[in-house]
Amino acid sequence: MRTLALVGVIGILLFDFAGAIPKSSVGGPLALFLIFFLAMLAVGLHDAWSNKRGVLGWIVSIVCSVIGGFLAVTFGGMVMEAILPFLGLNGSLATSQHPMRYVSSVGMMVLTLLGSWVALQMVNRFR
Repeated sequence: MRTLALVGVIGILLFDFAGAIPKSSVGGPLALFLIFFLAMLAVGLHDAWSNKRGVLGWIVSIVCSVIGGFLAVTFGGMVMEAILPFLGLNGSLATSQHPMRYVSSVGMMVLTLLGSWVALQMVNRFR
């Protein structure tokens, strides 16, 4: 799990520093969500692979990972919406070079992976 978190954080930072994430109001969030979704899938696949699950176990692991990640992204988005007015930006966070832009991307990735992992741990308790 630590390896997945490290790869996710490095990946999101590389995409952001390389300018691969658009600064538009639609393309940027969709690109970030695609990266988060791939991270959710990776957590579900890692859990199914490492625990040698059957076909139904693979499906349950992937679905639970995605649901947990969605809930975490939703919660993280609400927290970010509460923090943004206090930054004093003269525009959007995506167009600024404010350090919070990178901190928020990394924080959302870690929160997404944590949500996926917690959902899988809850389901693994009931198996």
